[in-house]
Amino acid sequence: MSVLVDTSVWVEYFRSGNNSEKLDFLIDENLIVTNDLVLAELIPFLKVRKQRKLTNLLLNINRLHLSINWDQIIEYQYECLKNGLNGVGIPDLIIAQNAKQNNCEIYSMDNHFSLMKDILTLKMQI
Repeated sequence: MSVLVDTSVWVEYFRSGNNSEKLDFLIDENLIVTNDLVLAELIPFLKVRKQRKLTNLLLNINRLHLSINWDQIIEYQYECLKNGLNGVGIPDLIIAQNAKQNNCEIYSMDNHFSLMKDILTLKMQI
């Protein structure tokens, strides 16, 4: 099963190398995927730091097509709010939707995903 790696994991990986063994394993096993939203959050900062090689590596990861169903995003936000989960950003909801559309697990260090897991029946990489 493919694993959609969230921006939070990449940022931690680039900054401190935390959880590098797990991400390295997923990379080595060719299990990771990305999408344009995650890349849009990462690549501008890498370009500012002139990290061309890293930018090119990220751009070569298998990319999931983003097909945003706004009615579903609204429903996801409603379900989160109904269950007492406030403050989930639209980008996180889009990532959740994209992973579900593609039957992928999500690997994130963002607590919102852990909290949304049961509400939205997300598959999470542990």
